[in-house]
Parts: sequence; C-alpha cells; structure tokens
Amino acid sequence: METKELNINKLHQGLKNKEFSAMEIAKFFLENIKLQDKKIGAFLEVSEELALEQAKKVDDLIAQGREIPVLAGVPGAIKDNILVKGLKCTAASKILENYQAPYDATCIKKLKKEGVLILGKTNLDEFAMGASTEHSAFKTTRNPIDLNRVPGGSSGGSAAAVKAGEALFSLGSDTGGSIRQPASFCGVVGFKPTYGAVSRSGLIAFASSLDQIGPFARSVEDAERVFNVICGKDELDSTSINLNPKSQIQNPIRQLADKIQNLRIGVPKEYFGEGIDKGVREVIEKAIERIEKEGVKIEEISLPNTKYALACYYIICTSEASANLARYDGIRFGQSPVNSEIKNPAFAKASAGRQKSKVKNLLDVYLTTREDWFGGEVKRRIMLGTYALSAGYYEAYYLRAQKVRTLVKRDFENAFQKIDFILTPVSPFPAFKIGEKLDDPLKMYLADVFTVSVNLAGLPGLSMPCGKVGDLPVGLQIIGKPFSDSDIFFVGKTLEKIFSI
Repeated sequence: METKELNINKLHQGLKNKEFSAMEIAKFFLENIKLQDKKIGAFLEVSEELALEQAKKVDDLIAQGREIPVLAGVPGAIKDNILVKGLKCTAASKILENYQAPYDATCIKKLKKEGVLILGKTNLDEFAMGASTEHSAFKTTRNPIDLNRVPGGSSGGSAAAVKAGEALFSLGSDTGGSIRQPASFCGVVGFKPTYGAVSRSGLIAFASSLDQIGPFARSVEDAERVFNVICGKDELDSTSINLNPKSQIQNPIRQLADKIQNLRIGVPKEYFGEGIDKGVREVIEKAIERIEKEGVKIEEISLPNTKYALACYYIICTSEASANLARYDGIRFGQSPVNSEIKNPAFAKASAGRQKSKVKNLLDVYLTTREDWFGGEVKRRIMLGTYALSAGYYEAYYLRAQKVRTLVKRDFENAFQKIDFILTPVSPFPAFKIGEKLDDPLKMYLADVFTVSVNLAGLPGLSMPCGKVGDLPVGLQIIGKPFSDSDIFFVGKTLEKIFSI
C-alpha cells in the first residue's frame, strides 16, 4: 500500500469502493510502527487490540452496505496526556507510570463514535512541560527528518508519528505552542483551536486557562476534518463552547470563495527582531512575498506587548501547574512510597532501603512521592509557580502577569479591527540537535516566544510548512480572531495551493 499520497478523503473513498479494508489499513500501520518506531520513539504504547477491534466494526458496517463516517477506518495516534479507556495514561511521568485510564476523554468518545482506529499513545515532555520531548521520563523521541534532532515539544511524539507515516493524524495538546512548534519542526500541519472549542474533559491538566487539544495531520484539510469531529460544547467542561464549523463565520470570508485577494493580513514587526534565525526569517519573508504576489493585502502591524508575553506566560503556566499538580501526593493520585513494592517491584528493589528510611509520617509520604517520581523540569516549574503564588509575591508576579495578559489580548483585539489574519514564524529556529538546549532552560523556553501570545489571548493558530532551512522544515503560523477556526482552515488550504505552485 502506498501511503505517501494517502489522505483522509482518499482512504474514505478507498474503503467505500472496497479497494482495501479497514483491517488491512490497521495492520499496515501497526506493522509500520513496528518497523520504524524503534529508531523514532514516537509511541509509549501501541494499542493493537483496540485498533483491530475498531477496524472490524468499520468493515462490518461496509459489509452491511451502510454509510460510514469520513473518519471511519482512519488510523490516529493520541498524546499520552489524553485519556483512552483501558490504556495507560502516564503524561510521560513516572508518577503515573501505572495509571490506566478509567474512561475516555470527550474528544476520544467522538473519535471512537466515528470509527477511528486508535493506534496508541504518543510520547511527550512530562506533563506537557517542554519544547523538545526530551523531558519524558521514558524515552527521547527523535525527529523523523533527522534522527539527531528533536521533534519539538511537548507533543513531539504526535508530530513525529504523523511525519513518519505511523499514523494519518494525531491529537496533541497546546499550552504555549506544544502543537504548533513540533508541527513546524517535523514539517506537518498542527492546529491549536480557539480556547474552549475542544473539550478538555479527559486531558491531564497542565495550565487550565491555556491548555487546548488539537490535531496534527499531513494537510490542512485533514486537520480540519479531525477538528470538525472533536470540537463542540461539552457538559463535562464548563469552558467549552458550542462551535458549529458549518455555520461559524465572524466576517464574510467564506463568501469570498477563492477571492483571497480581498483578505487583509498583518505581519507583526515584533516577530522579526532579535533572536530569530536568519534562515527562518528568510523562509518566512519569501513565503509572505509569494502570498503578496497573489494579490493578498499584506501590511505591517505592531503588537507592542509581545516582548512581555514569554515572561507573562511562564509565570501564569507555572502557577497553574503548581496548583494542578498538587493532587499528585501519593495518597489519592500518583505512585506512593508506601506501596511502591506492590506497584513497581523493580523500583522498590532498587530503592527499598532509602524509601523505608525516608517515610516515617504522612508528610514524608507527600515529599518522597514528589521528590522521587517528578522529573527535573516538572519540579522546576512547580517551584517557580509556588513562589509566584506565595504570600508577598502574588501581587508582584502572578497578579501583574494577569494584567499583562490582558494587554497582550488587547493588542490582538486592536490589530483585528484593521486586519483579518496575522502571519508569523512558529519558532525562531528550526529543529535543534538532541541535548543542545537541555542544560539551559532559558534557551529552551525561547522556543515558545512566537506561540505563547496566542494561548494567552485564547486565539486559534495554525502551523503549516512553508519552506526549509537546508533539510529542516520551517512553519508559518496563521493567527485568527476568536472562533474563526474554520476561516483559518480556509486560508491555510489556499496557502497550501500557493506554496505548491
């Protein structure tokens, strides 16, 4: 089976025409994972039984002559901080190494209802805290384009799985760029929806006011198809919104059809200053020139508070992480040093003496659990967040960061009064080498400099390939108004045609 040109629509038509079966699709992709993933490390768990079970259901529907949904029989992979009933959900952390999901996340329920083949759970930075997928407690994922480089993070496993042809689409989560940045590094499409467009029920929380689930795919159209299934209001998530992709339009963009020339697109000058790699800048500028040649109105804009966004983001996200991760105390959630011998004999054998000497009371249980099973980056962020929320510092850090967040959001509101969309780079640099930034957290955090503002403002953002620096792909980011998700897909599909000419 040739998969290079395979997309969701072609697979759907092939199943309807009985050119192949869903079972054949499932077995092909499962075999591909076995062949490739030893060197890439995209998956933490492969769910062969679940995928084959779903494939049989799809084939039975076809045999009965019944109509199948567009995503039926489509092989997908799920980031391992999204719950899939019966599968482990570790968030790439030792503290959840033995946790098995007791229910499906809302987005998973929707995918299963469509007949998606869930191939397994993909690797990530622990609790989605990172930009390289090097902070996983279990393995380092490698970029399929260059195995010596990172795939980005935190959804690096999901991006790598799609790029390597191990899945036709995948789901990730985006708190500060964790879908868009790995999509850029791996040369695939990644979409961060408007905050609330996709239910967060069943997503292990990192920073609740920033987290969003979204899709990776090979094309904008495929990403849109997945998004249209998983979006919508959910009674289990009070922040979710009733978003109808078919009727959702904030302005008459859809009526323009192919008249993209009528669009006004802004390019913020703050995204092309110090710190951006020369090669990345040239690729983005050439892409914007090509768009302008098609008659699109491009104008320079200013988002003056961009320079404060990264610091603002890291205060807010670490503060929320400090609160969200407080539940992992070895009592209700997380592994416990009290019964580690039962849950993890290998771990207990290696550290039994030390454990017994440390655990003398309830406080020791809390401290030992968090010390021994949280990774370094998670501990760092919990400490930063706890400090920012502590007495005497709350007003100086957290409260001030929330005020800056309002200013960042206002910058976008002002800009969107004059323009329809904003184009920026996704990352200031292409995929870097494994280990290159691991010992310098500040350099690693700079990977998020062009993406965090979108999360702070709750806006939709799409990353799509637009060129290369050498062999390394560069992503172009399309930012839209709140709830303009469908419009962004329209623009993305149009730009794909322009870039392919």
